[in-house]
Amino acid sequence: MDAIHVIETERLVMRGWREADFDAYAASNADPDVQRYLGGPQEREESWRSFAVQVGHWHLRGYGQWALERRADGRLVGRAGLWHPEGWFGLEVGWKLHREAWGHGYATEAAAAALAWTWRNVDADQVISVIHPDNAASLRVAERLGMYHLRDDEDEGSRVVIMAIDRPPT
Repeated sequence: MDAIHVIETERLVMRGWREADFDAYAASNADPDVQRYLGGPQEREESWRSFAVQVGHWHLRGYGQWALERRADGRLVGRAGLWHPEGWFGLEVGWKLHREAWGHGYATEAAAAALAWTWRNVDADQVISVIHPDNAASLRVAERLGMYHLRDDEDEGSRVVIMAIDRPPT
């Protein structure tokens, strides 16, 4: 696999994962509010496995979720990017921010950059987002990205909303 492409937005550096990111990653995964729609809080050991999945996804698929580093101070504020494990609903753009980064528009900024990268680098006609129907903040991000309601579905017995965006015409 080639090196993970770094994307710089107005306020973020979207980059590959580093082992030094793990403490902040694990702390965010332990936060019940952050994990409310993502299966609940994770113990540190479970976070290590999900951290390794983030790294491995890039190696197996050639794309994945970027670590989001705030340009102003170099702090890790979350993750955003692509997700498509075996058996998933489709190629997904997703985001997850640490609690202190909520409400600043970082999710929209990072997801828009990830989508722009996707259209240039991935052979996909459509990208989806799988969102819990009660997650109003993520539904608003999807709408700001220009996504539309594709369908309602279930993931491991929980209701989800599948939002979608189609490849823009060239």
